[in-house]
Amino acid sequence: MLRPILTLLLSCTLWLATGGAQARTATAKIARVSTAVATLERVSVQLTWPQDAAQGQLRLRAERVEAPELGYRFRDLDWRCPLRRDGHGGWLCEGPLRGGRGAPLQLSVALGTATTDAVLGRGPARIALHRNAAAPDATRLDLTQVPLAWTQALLSQAWSAAGITGGRLDSRLTITAPPDRPLRIAGPLDLSDAAFDTADGSIAAQGLGAKLAIDAQLGGDDSVVVDGALHGGELLFGRTYVSLQQRMIALRVEANRKGTQPWQLPRVAWNDPGILSVAGSVALGPDAGVDSLDLRLHSPDLTPLRDGYLSGWLGTAGMGDLELDGAAVAVVSVRGGAMAEAMLRLHDATFHDPRERFGFTGLDGDLHFSASTSVASELRWSGGVLYGLPFGAARMPFDSADGVLHLREPLSLPILGGRARLRQLAIRPSAAGEKLDIRFGLALDQLDVARLSAALGWPAFTGELSGDIPEARYANDRLDFDGGLAMQLFGGSVVVSALSMERPFGTAPTLSADIVLDDIGLEALTGAFDFGGITGALDGRIDGLRLVDWQPVAFDAQLRTDRKRGVRQRISQRAVQDLSSVGDASFVTSLQAQLLGIFDDFGYSRIGIGCRLRDEVCEMSGLGSAGRGFTIVRGSGLPRLTVVGFNRRVDWPTLVERLTAVGSGDVKPVVD
Repeated sequence: MLRPILTLLLSCTLWLATGGAQARTATAKIARVSTAVATLERVSVQLTWPQDAAQGQLRLRAERVEAPELGYRFRDLDWRCPLRRDGHGGWLCEGPLRGGRGAPLQLSVALGTATTDAVLGRGPARIALHRNAAAPDATRLDLTQVPLAWTQALLSQAWSAAGITGGRLDSRLTITAPPDRPLRIAGPLDLSDAAFDTADGSIAAQGLGAKLAIDAQLGGDDSVVVDGALHGGELLFGRTYVSLQQRMIALRVEANRKGTQPWQLPRVAWNDPGILSVAGSVALGPDAGVDSLDLRLHSPDLTPLRDGYLSGWLGTAGMGDLELDGAAVAVVSVRGGAMAEAMLRLHDATFHDPRERFGFTGLDGDLHFSASTSVASELRWSGGVLYGLPFGAARMPFDSADGVLHLREPLSLPILGGRARLRQLAIRPSAAGEKLDIRFGLALDQLDVARLSAALGWPAFTGELSGDIPEARYANDRLDFDGGLAMQLFGGSVVVSALSMERPFGTAPTLSADIVLDDIGLEALTGAFDFGGITGALDGRIDGLRLVDWQPVAFDAQLRTDRKRGVRQRISQRAVQDLSSVGDASFVTSLQAQLLGIFDDFGYSRIGIGCRLRDEVCEMSGLGSAGRGFTIVRGSGLPRLTVVGFNRRVDWPTLVERLTAVGSGDVKPVVD
């Protein structure tokens, strides 16, 4: 913008000096002024110089100023200043420059015999321009404490989706605009507290500092080279959140494009010493998304990598506190916006979830994915844990082709005194709008329920856990199982079916299942829970079980005793009291209450209790109606004892407190 202004100003002053010295006012109107950098339209210049005065008043106006290569467009520019000699054969003029409705800036221009200098500023922000007649195509531009937002138009030329929201810029640029050649901008840039984001919020920066050197050619075929270092700040690229803290990051980016075609980045280099180095190339598509990419990443220490680079991905998966150790190398290749090839190599790595959901130690080997040619890889570990359950060493050999990573042979994993067998595994990464898809088949063989109970803090259950899941699928953050699990428990069986999980490793995981109990030995079961003593066999169902963050929020449970030949059905005095406490029950007659204190145990014909949980309220039921109540225990023989519940709606948290108290022995038998 300044170059045509200065040209007009010089022409006007020369005219006054040679032919218009007696005139009080000179006016010039020009339809259009064109230069290599900018074009001015409907320009008027007016110079008023009183006779015998030491200075005159200059006013320059332009309805439209456009610098298309730089991206700047201005309307209704108006500059007024007192024009005077500088004592060396040149001219000086300084005054406010207004444009549109924006706040005015101060513009100072010095026209020397062989040089041109201009300073544009507001407060501490200054843009200083210097030109020398010996190099007419070059302009030096010095920027001091300039708000980064002033460069928004220039940024939009290269990246239209980005908007600058903060920061300051210091720079010393050389702008070269020879005739019929691209505009070139080169020099150092010093950014402080820079901030920007895109309209969709997918890319952003905050508090960014940088010392960079830029060399850009704009016009026709564009090219930009940025070289230097970042220091401090935060960056966001999709799910990738980068926290630089106060570290110095070496950076080099080379970019070019032909006309309006998408940008190509033939070289990208990033070096965060001791944490992460990245090198490769990127090609963008018409929508500014990644069309193709080739990157190699190396992390010599995974421990600081979590907070520096992985917190966004881990946090989304509910694993923001995952502890990492070891070293890793990764290679990533993208073609047509889809993953073409990827390789991850781990060395003596450890992944530990503080909440004990999972963990691996001694991870070594690599995973290799290919969307086309067949590749083989293998991953090994020395031990691990899954939801608090430890497992032993294993190896997982993989093959990959056609965009799927396959387990080459079944995996047999020692766990809880038995074995878990992963029969097949297929992983398909996100591609073409489809999310990650994982499918596997699993079999459990004779896992020790006693060890499982101890690991999970359950009562001292005994038995074996076996099961067969022909196929399970993880997609859209949901895990669905075909088949079921079966436990041999307390002389009977527990079968789990319709099993599924949402957000299995994320925030507030949800589990759904149906459970069937058959011939559970009540004597062993009540002994494990310290629930008094009951002999007999128990059948039951728990339909529509739903746990959120491992806490029940819904189910429909019905438990009934099952008469078996040769099995005595007796209930102890303590069990009667505990069952009555949990079920808000009472005895049918006062005589029964008195007999309770005399006898140690009683015969029964059936026991039954049900709970339908919804909205933290348990709708209770039993063997059948008994007036206003429902029968829980139906007596048999003499003395005959019947227990009846009267409260059909019980607050679930209160019921859990009662069960906990009974299990811990805090509820003592009381006989009225």
